[in-house]
Amino acid sequence: MDLATRRRRQALFLLFFLPGIALSSWVTRTPDIRDRLEASTGEMGWILFGLSLGSMAGILCSGRLTSRFGTRPVIAGGTAVLVASLAVLSTGTLLSSVPLVVAGLFGFGAGVGAGDVAVNVDATDVERVTGKTTMPTLHGCFSLGTVAGAGIGIAATAARLPAHWHLAAVTAFSLALFLYAIRAIPAGTGRLEEAGRAGGRAAQIWKEPRLLMIGAIVLAMALAEGAANDWLPLLMVDGHGVDAASGSLVYTAFAAAMTLGRFGGTYALDRFGRTLVVRASAVSGAIGLLLVIFSDSAVLAGAAVLFWGLGASLGFPVALSAAGETGPDETARVSLVATIGYVAFLVGPPGLGFLGDHWGLRPAMLVVLAFVACAAFLASAVDTRRAAAST
Repeated sequence: MDLATRRRRQALFLLFFLPGIALSSWVTRTPDIRDRLEASTGEMGWILFGLSLGSMAGILCSGRLTSRFGTRPVIAGGTAVLVASLAVLSTGTLLSSVPLVVAGLFGFGAGVGAGDVAVNVDATDVERVTGKTTMPTLHGCFSLGTVAGAGIGIAATAARLPAHWHLAAVTAFSLALFLYAIRAIPAGTGRLEEAGRAGGRAAQIWKEPRLLMIGAIVLAMALAEGAANDWLPLLMVDGHGVDAASGSLVYTAFAAAMTLGRFGGTYALDRFGRTLVVRASAVSGAIGLLLVIFSDSAVLAGAAVLFWGLGASLGFPVALSAAGETGPDETARVSLVATIGYVAFLVGPPGLGFLGDHWGLRPAMLVVLAFVACAAFLASAVDTRRAAAST
């Protein structure tokens, strides 16, 4: 591996780490911010809908922008919007302003969504150049960021540091990290010269059954991950009666399990193959969700999120790698699968919030459980290498 590729790979590690630490900084402070905004569970679901709506807007643009301009400007623009939105969130929390918080969450989601396809296309290109499985480790850096951010969030919550000062500090750190990393991302990756033909191919791939099944796996696993990111601290506080600091600690355990699963994913995939790994992940996630939903023991429920986190860890990165291998124009294929996955982020927060308001957050998670169970039956779709060898 030459020096430029090594630096590019390291930059991608940082660019995956950055949204992780930013997201978990928000998540760990949601109980405090909810109280400061005086929002009910249902109202909090609609506030979180700003994040989902922004994510969907960003992801719908990301594939086209990457095909036209390449990965570097799209990653740069999306990450810049993400950092700016953290400043808006900090200000909205300081002023107890629901509109500002919603605007900040919309910007955060748009920034992450806009950059998501681009950064994954760049990661897929690094896999091709190096010949090594890299995607799970890169997504592991996102999870590592969530662990780091959650740990800081727990400390800030325990120290009763106001959430707006916490978010302001994360904004400054994220800006410095972004300015350092973006310099190593080369120009031109993912750009297509024939935009019209690319658009035609993008329309055709919607008809490919294997790609749609891969998208369904991403949908289920994104819902499992997104439900924890949006609701896990509140689920533990409201559903299992723990305090806010303990709720944040449980979320940190979830993030740690995600990190462990992703950093160990390369070994597991090389040894057991994609199908078995994705199926085992879905079963693990289902077990964790079952215990969180039906156990009345807060300790057991807290321990069960480890199974939930391990189960949700590999579905998204493995499916994105598989999608890029199903045929030509990997940008359109990764964009399609990522867009399907982002539907979970769009409908998840308000949907689960509505159900949580009427029946409680624990019963609401039965929806997530059903989707994760379905992913186990679709797992063979990610074995694109065997499918290519048989044709």
